[in-house]
Amino acid sequence: MEDTIQDNVCEESVFGSIFKATSKTVFNYIYYKFGNEEKAHDAVQEAFVKLWENCGKVSPQKAKSFVYTVANNTYLNVIKAEKVRLKYADKRLKTTNESPEYIMEENEFKEKLDRALGDLPENQRTTFLLNRIDGKKYAEIAEMEGVSVKAIEKRMHLALKTLREKIDGI
Repeated sequence: MEDTIQDNVCEESVFGSIFKATSKTVFNYIYYKFGNEEKAHDAVQEAFVKLWENCGKVSPQKAKSFVYTVANNTYLNVIKAEKVRLKYADKRLKTTNESPEYIMEENEFKEKLDRALGDLPENQRTTFLLNRIDGKKYAEIAEMEGVSVKAIEKRMHLALKTLREKIDGI
């Protein structure tokens, strides 16, 4: 009877003992690779969640190896995603040869825009930002706000009209 319990990672006591025995070392291993405590915690948590989801397929003898592999793969996926983000951000930075004058004008424009958005009535500001920043369709915004699509169209029209009046160059 004792052997059947030991052969099943799905038993809470077996899973718990595997967790207690390996979680700290797996965390340290991933932490040293990441250099980031929060990301290491996430990777270890992901590894143990996957172990629990696959508990019937993984024997207790292979559980430690399984957890290390999943944690390492999670680490590699995060690093890969960060490299893509950095590459994209790097391209954006390289394509803009911004002069100090341009940067100053851009900052002034951002300040004007922030002030103009702050002066809009709340319903117009919300509609404008949901549409232009979050990319929501008028129908989605109407459903969220509990109004008709026509009301959203009117809010957007008024918001754009006000912004054009307050900011030169829009």
